Amino acid sequence: MKSFPMFIRTTGRRVVILGGGEQAAQKMRLILKSDANIEIAAPELGPELQVVVAQGRATWRSGPVTSAFFRDAAMGFIATGCPGLDASLHGLARLAGCPVNVVDQPALCDLTTPSIVDRDPVVVAIGSDGTAPVLARQIKTKVEELLPPTLGGLAAVAGRLRAAVAQRVPRPVRRAFWRWVFAETPRELWARGAERDAIDTIKRAIASGGAPGVASHGSIALIGAGPGARDLLTLRAVARLQEADVIFYDRLVDPEVLELARRDADRVYVGKVVGTSAWPQERINALIVSEALKGRRVVRLKSGDPGIFGRAGEEIAAARARNIPVEIVPGVTAACAAAASAGTSLTERGVTNSLVLATGTGAHGGVLPDCVRLSGPGTSTAFYMAARQSGAIRKALLGRGLPDDTPFTLAVDVTKPTERILRGRVADLEEVVAEHQVTGCAVILITWPLTPTAPRVPASFPSRAASALDDDLRLSATA
Repeated sequence: MKSFPMFIRTTGRRVVILGGGEQAAQKMRLILKSDANIEIAAPELGPELQVVVAQGRATWRSGPVTSAFFRDAAMGFIATGCPGLDASLHGLARLAGCPVNVVDQPALCDLTTPSIVDRDPVVVAIGSDGTAPVLARQIKTKVEELLPPTLGGLAAVAGRLRAAVAQRVPRPVRRAFWRWVFAETPRELWARGAERDAIDTIKRAIASGGAPGVASHGSIALIGAGPGARDLLTLRAVARLQEADVIFYDRLVDPEVLELARRDADRVYVGKVVGTSAWPQERINALIVSEALKGRRVVRLKSGDPGIFGRAGEEIAAARARNIPVEIVPGVTAACAAAASAGTSLTERGVTNSLVLATGTGAHGGVLPDCVRLSGPGTSTAFYMAARQSGAIRKALLGRGLPDDTPFTLAVDVTKPTERILRGRVADLEEVVAEHQVTGCAVILITWPLTPTAPRVPASFPSRAASALDDDLRLSATA
């Protein structure tokens, strides 16, 4: 970001506008939405500004302007219509340390005015850093459609009741209480015009110490973060991240995904690396349970899908042993993402009728488990965490009768900027892994066709990296 978005308090503060024509009037309309003390400096005022001054909503200064006029102002708008005069006034504002917006001169602007969706006290500001104001207005239109005109009234009621909530609703369930206000019964009543009923419902809940049906203990959500790209998260996953009090995340979770979380949520890294025990599973189980028992909404964020090689079962058991509600939010698993990036299907009529998800690394990075025992004709196998075991996998598959010229796809860092899609023959699997120095997050996809025909190479989209063997394989497939 080249500009940091924030809201500036205007109560009891001066906002100055320099200019008396239409450009100044446009800025005046924006500031009139606030409670600022508005001061206008111009030799003459247009009709609209004259009315505002006559109504006592602004004061007018017609004499010379010095840097003192800008001193102690929260902000200023320079809109005389004369570029040279505007630049001179900008210099005076800078001497006084007053941030200003200079109309039609982006290089002189300390501030830019956003497109505003006003549901006072709820305000949504949309900016484009001055690069695309038309786009900002289009976004404003969409947001206007999403937010009911009466929404600000409910927010204002909540503001008036915050002190009562702080007194009567215990802190551990307070956030859940406000979620109930803005997402459930009170919001529904307010939206259909039953404002009095909504207020009475909220007050009864405050008197009883919390929202109906909201437990005093916390909860745990096991969320699949997908393979990397944050736009592959489900809407439910984003909603839970926005509600979380604390997030425990894995080594493979992309930092961009964490940007979707509530800003003030605690973030705790619990990444595990093969061969180390800095974060053993038992410790993670104890941590997420401990936080939930404090009444907090806990998110356990895992790469891919939490139920596929994610040890979710152990965390579910730990939560249920303490009667903590636990929810599983599925994510896009690596095999599906790898096939999508490679432009192929994991199953194909007449070629494969089974899909096997297997891991190439045993518990604690131990010896290779029997991960090929379900592989056979008509089977596609996705090998997770298997790059280090590529040699053993090749040997095991060939030992089961897989032709050595069967194609494989090796997907590395799927959906991330560093994504690579590599291809070759199974006979060369270990060599391709070594040549391309694949050591991290990778999935090996191998299809064993139903009939021993010539190797089939899946149709593919252009990828960020591909093996030079592709051309040979296509030729052999059509021979």
